[in-house]
Amino acid sequence: MQLNLKNPLVFFDLETTGMNIIKDRIVEISYLKVYPNGNEDSKTRRINPEMPIPAESTKIHGITDEDVKNCPTFKEVAKSLAAQIEGCDLAGYNSNRFDIPLLAEEFLRVGIDIDLNKRKFIDVQTIFHKMEQRTLSAAYKFYCNKSLENAHSAEADTKATYEVLKSQLDHYSDLQNDIKFLSEFSSYNNNVDFAGRMIYNDKGEEVINFGKYKGQLVSEVLKNDPGYYSWIMNGDFPLNTKKLLTEIKLRGFNSK
Repeated sequence: MQLNLKNPLVFFDLETTGMNIIKDRIVEISYLKVYPNGNEDSKTRRINPEMPIPAESTKIHGITDEDVKNCPTFKEVAKSLAAQIEGCDLAGYNSNRFDIPLLAEEFLRVGIDIDLNKRKFIDVQTIFHKMEQRTLSAAYKFYCNKSLENAHSAEADTKATYEVLKSQLDHYSDLQNDIKFLSEFSSYNNNVDFAGRMIYNDKGEEVINFGKYKGQLVSEVLKNDPGYYSWIMNGDFPLNTKKLLTEIKLRGFNSK
């Protein structure tokens, strides 16, 4: 179906040095510009992020420091890129939570005042998640081909969850029938606290996973901003989070 457009719609995707919107940088941007008359323009270009590309990021997108060392910086392409998306709406996959915020940060860092708030944003991932149910009843029907009777009763849901897991192991050959593997596979982050307000980085260090200090070491935040601990302890945060933050704070005192 051809899109019904009033303005050009730019589908775009970013490859980056990492997932931290504040600290990380773009290493590649690709866009497909669809015009109201159905015409299309596309372009992909590599960007020198002016910082090392972590090995874990290279494993995902395959772009190395060597690949981008002679490429233009974002500052050098920012004006032309801004002109390309001027007056356009934007679309992507998980773009509302990552690509658009990071793109906005890059423009601000180089002094390009582009008001993305005037644009319309389409996140295809959100549409996918809203249109395709992610409920236990839907999973039970998909994997077990059964209708879940008494859904939302604890007993029925518990038994259905057990059956779904067994069926998932039958359905996906690359799922290992091993609890450690399944635990790691079903976790998005290596959480310090249950709520995921703090996570472990690849060095096993606790880092903040939300807000203005996201990506920073918990120990450094507690040292540099003494009021942060009180804000958490007096705020609407889980007791588990407060308990573990206190343990980290006390560990810091004991190490002095």
